[in-house]
Amino acid sequence: MTRFGTILVATDGSDDSDAAVEAALDLAHDTNGRLLVLSVVPEASGDASDESTGSDADAESPARDDDEEVIEANDLTNDVVDHAVEWGIEATPLVWEGEPADAILAAAESEGADVIVIGSSGKSGVGRMLMGSVSDDIIRRSVVPVMVVRAARERED
Repeated sequence: MTRFGTILVATDGSDDSDAAVEAALDLAHDTNGRLLVLSVVPEASGDASDESTGSDADAESPARDDDEEVIEANDLTNDVVDHAVEWGIEATPLVWEGEPADAILAAAESEGADVIVIGSSGKSGVGRMLMGSVSDDIIRRSVVPVMVVRAARERED
């Protein structure tokens, strides 16, 4: 059986990512794993991003500490970490800049994640083709297992 010692969960505060967070908390609790809670913010525009290539998906720069998106992402990841600690789970908040799929994959590699847990909106057909899918991109490119979690929805009968 695969040992999931380090579990990376990506969250953006949506219902879909909340479902992924719950699944990651369960997995970390059941496997006694360490949880990495990641939120990705868009790269800074202007001078602050000139030094970054974007391919590294580096953690947020100090110049962005006052940025509303970074503050919100920090609050989000810290809330999940607090919840994990209540469950007795070792957890670390992470905020990275970049395109979501690129940053999630880079963080997983950089932090030594054994599994990535992500939410999926469950879009299909034309909507998925037009918008693309972060979860599809991660599944195709990841070198570690990926758990995709969908939020519970009302059945349309």
